[in-house]
Amino acid sequence: MSHITLIRHGQANSGAQDEASYDRLSELGHQQAQWLGLHLKDTLQHHHRLYTGTLQRHIETADGMDTGLEPTRDARLNELEYFTLAAALEAEQGIPIPTEQIEFTKHLPRVFAAWQADEIKGAPESFADFETRVSRAIADIAAGEGPALVVTSGGLISMVMRQHLKLDIDGMAHLALGIMNTSMHRLFPIGGTRWSPVMFNNIAHLEAPARHHAQTHV
Repeated sequence: MSHITLIRHGQANSGAQDEASYDRLSELGHQQAQWLGLHLKDTLQHHHRLYTGTLQRHIETADGMDTGLEPTRDARLNELEYFTLAAALEAEQGIPIPTEQIEFTKHLPRVFAAWQADEIKGAPESFADFETRVSRAIADIAAGEGPALVVTSGGLISMVMRQHLKLDIDGMAHLALGIMNTSMHRLFPIGGTRWSPVMFNNIAHLEAPARHHAQTHV
């Protein structure tokens, strides 16, 4: 057993209103990924395995990191479909999709709560199914040999943290809001049996003053 480091993808198309148009890195997102890869090399952080979801932003982030590892693509590591959920909630309950970023911080917890309660009929997958696929994907990675990098998305990372920290849905939602682009989050097998979070939202590669502009959430 060894540690698992979850990485949120680089900044994507933050002006998008649907899943397809969101799923590509911005110019800054490509730069964030490159800086993260260089940081891992400079700090001699050796990993034996690399996993990504199958979304374009995951693949572009992993490619930009240039780890030299052959990636394993796993659709179970793909993000929840926030735009789809939000559109269904608006159509079914009249709750409008935010147009301003500040409104998003109130909207996402509302979407998560309705989704968990099975109140969104048009959800592309149930909350329970999302929870199960994430749990199984992480368990399979944990069963492998050597430290692993996992390039994925903020919603999935928040679900992993929910599962290991026993967070309620409101806690999960507010944790998701804080996850930064190309941030690192680590699980370590404490005592050799229980996987525990030992790192959250590490952006050491973006801490130099000249890179503060690259510390993004969206």
